[in-house]
Amino acid sequence: MLTAQTRRRFLTDLSLAGAAGLFGTPRALAAEGDLETTTVRFAQNEGICIAAQYIANDLLRAEGFTDIRHVYVPQKYTRVRALSDGEADFSANFVGPLIEAVASREPLIVLAGSHIGCYELFGHETIRSVADLKGKKVGVPGLGSSHHMFVSIMAAHIGLDPAKDIYWVTSESPTPFELFTDGKIDAYLGFPPEPQDLRARRIGHVVIDTAVDRPWSHYFCCMLAGNSEYVRRHPVATKRVIRALLKATDLCATEPQRVARLLVDGGFTARYDYALQSLSALPYAQWHEYDAEDTFRFYALRLHELGFVKLSPQKIIAEGTDWRFLNALKRELKA
Repeated sequence: MLTAQTRRRFLTDLSLAGAAGLFGTPRALAAEGDLETTTVRFAQNEGICIAAQYIANDLLRAEGFTDIRHVYVPQKYTRVRALSDGEADFSANFVGPLIEAVASREPLIVLAGSHIGCYELFGHETIRSVADLKGKKVGVPGLGSSHHMFVSIMAAHIGLDPAKDIYWVTSESPTPFELFTDGKIDAYLGFPPEPQDLRARRIGHVVIDTAVDRPWSHYFCCMLAGNSEYVRRHPVATKRVIRALLKATDLCATEPQRVARLLVDGGFTARYDYALQSLSALPYAQWHEYDAEDTFRFYALRLHELGFVKLSPQKIIAEGTDWRFLNALKRELKA
């Protein structure tokens, strides 16, 4: 968890008010009415790819928020769990666990696409394609984790049965990442800064890069979700949070060097070079063009077919998404 001193320094150094001015003050701000609350909490961990929610403080202050908190979430607990339990109000997360939570009728709602392409599948010498995973060891943090879901979807997409054809390796110590770097498993799905570290150390090679390889590059990998009670009670605040995060997402696309420095100075990640590589590679600006509901439907269908969720994709979309804020902001921000 960030110390209070680190948070104060981060908020002092952030200085995104000038950047916010580049977008202009939305004319709709006054018409929206007063904020129902000036407090907002974001679930935080070490993931670089969700940078927008880490560097949006001044943009949020411009929207009227005065109490902005970053709640550290241990990896085993997950950001999705933090939203469902009411420990945080908003966070981006891989779409798979969000769909699973909605299908289980957890109290969260998906509101917008966040970004594309943060995951990369790495393999050792014998793994040259997803088909080569058959009979091989693939490391994941746990069955049902984001990594397990995504590799299962990739495998099923080319005709493998992930439950029978892949030997899943789960381990807390050493971690699956460490097992891969030591050559004890055949493949590993990494997200920033892990792919950057593997490339720097020349360990394994990229089998699938979801930022460029189809069909994964045609859909959001991570989406923004909110706690249902917060969204229901605070619609004005919800819209302003989403607006601030979309503007911050654009900053990730247009000023990756600046954002990478802010992430390091704020204590959200350790290495500037890895942060810059990640931010420069991810197509953040695609939120303007991509259809969030299309992503949700695509992954809901895949997870339903694999048995991860029992609820139909149509019901999952109807019960667990609300695109009204996003659609209004796309028009407002001239997307």
